[in-house]
Amino acid sequence: MALKLVGLAGSYNRPSKTFALVEHIASVAAERYGFDTRLHDLTDVGPSLGQAQRQSDLDEAAARVLADVVEADFLIVGSPTYKGSYPGLFKHFIDLIDPEQLRAKPILITATGGGDRHALMVEHQLRPLFGFFMAHTLPTAVYASDRDFADYRIVSEALQQRIGFAVNELAAFFPVRELAAAE
Repeated sequence: MALKLVGLAGSYNRPSKTFALVEHIASVAAERYGFDTRLHDLTDVGPSLGQAQRQSDLDEAAARVLADVVEADFLIVGSPTYKGSYPGLFKHFIDLIDPEQLRAKPILITATGGGDRHALMVEHQLRPLFGFFMAHTLPTAVYASDRDFADYRIVSEALQQRIGFAVNELAAFFPVRELAAAE
């Protein structure tokens, strides 16, 4: 049975550069390690999120996304940058997760933004957020700006290389999978 990779893009927009980044990284990781992949964005979570004060307040669709996130063997989390941080509804979704549900889970953190001035968002916002959950954020985070995309596809060689570095770091968590995928 394949391990489960879940990608979560903290955006409501469709199409979305954040979703495109998460999707691209997920495809690279799935090809290399043989993961079964599920991808979600906040549109998949739906309107019950704004009213929810606890997990049990989520409607069926939102509860399914949350279950996918907490049951994943590996997470790729992406956020658009909004005024130097992540959007409020993305944070609200994460706030509904019990810290024990992400303990020791490997997470690749990613973000997108309009330009380089937001590049440290992954280090100053996302890494501490998932540190609170005692998750294992991979050492290499991935930030992409508008110039790294064309028609919601990654066109930057430097970004492709950084994604490769991050995906390589998964071998610390899934070494047997890496060997099996190579055969």
